[in-house]
Amino acid sequence: METHSKYGLYIEKIIKMINQNNLIRTFDILLSLFGFLFFSLIIFIVICINYFKNDSVFFFQERVGINLKPFKLIKFKTMISGTKNDATHLIDPSSVTNFGKFLRKFKLDELPQLLNVLIGDMSLVGPRPNLLSQDELIKERSKLHIYNVRPGITGLAQVNNIDMSDPKLLAITDAKMVKNFNLLNYFKYILLTIFGNGFRDKIKID
Repeated sequence: METHSKYGLYIEKIIKMINQNNLIRTFDILLSLFGFLFFSLIIFIVICINYFKNDSVFFFQERVGINLKPFKLIKFKTMISGTKNDATHLIDPSSVTNFGKFLRKFKLDELPQLLNVLIGDMSLVGPRPNLLSQDELIKERSKLHIYNVRPGITGLAQVNNIDMSDPKLLAITDAKMVKNFNLLNYFKYILLTIFGNGFRDKIKID
């Protein structure tokens, strides 16, 4: 009898988790669509300016997604062509264009990632996706099963300005977020980001 009761609790927990994941995915789709509509004018203006100022509008970079599956992350281009494909905190500030500095200051360069969210590569909230070359971070995150969830645009590490320069701390912070993740925290991290938390650029720009 006790065994049946124990299994019942496990099944109930799994069902609850599945329902929550489906609900969060629904909010991801709805909020990313709303984001495209709300920022449509800004997105159009940035596309036009980037088109005339740079040789390309968007920047594509391969990142590690859920279950270690690679995907193409999309952002507005903020750096000169030929910039080394490296983690943000390792980029030379002189590689950032003047318009790119403006985009990065207000996080406008990340607006195209709403497309990543819409198609399911990312969630609005989750661990920030790392590069395939960041072996130490992949090792630390794998230990804590971080790749069992979709990466996100923002999350606990982002709102606390914890970047990929400290792989162990980042992985521990990600694990804490994943362990305590629920719908309330989903909206909490989104609101904290909207109101300015985590807006510090990892590239030291004057």
